[in-house]
Amino acid sequence: MTIAWKGIYPAVTTPFHPDESLDLDTFSRQLDQQILAGVDGIIIGGSLGEASTLSFSERRELLQTGLATSAGRVPVLMNIAERRTTEAIRQAQTLEQDGADGFMLLPPLNYGASPDETVAYFRAVAQATHLPIVIYNNPVDYKIGVSTDMFAQLIDLSNIQAVKESTRDLTNVTRLRNAFGERIKILGGVDTLALECLVAGGDGWIAGLVNAFPRETVVLYRLVKAGRLDEALQLYRWFMPLLELDIHPKLVQYIKLAAVATGLGTEHTRAPRLALSGAERQGIQGIIDRALAQRPDLKAYENL
Repeated sequence: MTIAWKGIYPAVTTPFHPDESLDLDTFSRQLDQQILAGVDGIIIGGSLGEASTLSFSERRELLQTGLATSAGRVPVLMNIAERRTTEAIRQAQTLEQDGADGFMLLPPLNYGASPDETVAYFRAVAQATHLPIVIYNNPVDYKIGVSTDMFAQLIDLSNIQAVKESTRDLTNVTRLRNAFGERIKILGGVDTLALECLVAGGDGWIAGLVNAFPRETVVLYRLVKAGRLDEALQLYRWFMPLLELDIHPKLVQYIKLAAVATGLGTEHTRAPRLALSGAERQGIQGIIDRALAQRPDLKAYENL
């Protein structure tokens, strides 16, 4: 399936049963609701999906559930975040055979790879698959940045097509566009900078709070792209206290709690993550409750 690299791509959470086994029925319902809300693709097994706690066989199960649920309505991408180049290649080739539509690819984990090592890693994985790839550029959390010079060394690889822009440096959107034009599509990766990234020329948004508020996320994107910035700003200002849940180390627990409040998920996580409790839980629940009490009516945007 062709990936347009524009619109909303949820980095979906992974639902678990209380015993920490995969809850594939809930997962399927979650994905279906995202697709019905108008998202443009699904990304499975990212950090928000608790990838570090998932076995490769479990990620393959999630992919099969995602493909069956999507049934060709939107592309289904898998995240690849590995320590060894050979393991990343093995997973890319296996997931391609399993039917994945594309990949989100992180730099090598747990090693401060130099720029030339990082480029070599990306090249090796990209050359091992025919599927399209979005590079995840998040030096804040993963300590390795992907500069325009590094992208220039990858531009000959036709399946490296996009970047998840999470540097927190909005000038990077213009820097990438000046360097590569439309060759590299730019997807914002920080919820609290989503509108700014789109206004600066970003093509889409790999989103987190979309797990709990899919329609609001889609409408915000479409308002910006329609040039209706006053309406977009009004929606964005309502959304911001929720979007800030995405930039906390406990984003998984926070977003899952929000999804419970909107009827789109369960709260269960895998250890070492623990359920929220005490004052912290009350504080996050308060943010969610206040947002729900003021939730905007989106009926006027049904055809947007």
